[in-house]
This record gives sequence, C-alpha cells and structure tokens, in this order.
Amino acid sequence: MPPAPGQGYPVPPAAGPGSYGWPGMQPPPSNGLGTAGLVLGILSAIGFCMWPVAFVLGVLAVIFGGIGRGRVRRGEATNPGQALAAIICGSAGIVLALAMLALLISATI
Repeated sequence: MPPAPGQGYPVPPAAGPGSYGWPGMQPPPSNGLGTAGLVLGILSAIGFCMWPVAFVLGVLAVIFGGIGRGRVRRGEATNPGQALAAIICGSAGIVLALAMLALLISATI
C-alpha cells in the first residue's frame, strides 16, 4: 500500500507571500568585447604593411579593449588580461601602421 500523501515523501516548503523563492541564475560574463579587441589588435599588429586597415583595426582594438576593461571593473566580464592585451596590441598596431606610413612618405620624397 502506498504511503498517504505527505507521509514518507519530502514536502517542499510553500512559497508564501514573504518568500522570494529561488533567486535564479547569474547572467554569464560578457567577455566578447575583450576577445574581439584582442583579435583585432593581433590582426592590426601583424598586418601593419596594409597601414590603412591596420590603423583602423588598431583603433577598434583599443576601443573594444577599453570597453572590456570597464566591464571587468563593473564585474560584468572575467577577462581583464585579454582586454589589456587588446589595448597593448592595438596600440602597437597603430604605431606600426603610422611608422609604415612615415616610411612610405619618406621613400617617395
């Protein structure tokens, strides 16, 4: 014979008016901008021979890295190293692109 309802089975607590229930899951970290900035920074540093493209990619990498660092400070992201590397690689790509432009200008004069 099966046990009567409420006997032998754990009964979940009733969620009354003062109960908040299960708080739910935390949102996942939004690491996309730090990662995208790092990829753009690496592409900018590698492809400096195409200086207009490298300059634009470097600027975007610095911007995305800066936004990513802001998200890390607010606790919305968990990749501070990638965001910092995006800023560093993007800056290096900008410097290399400008050096390539200066080299091309000096070679034509």
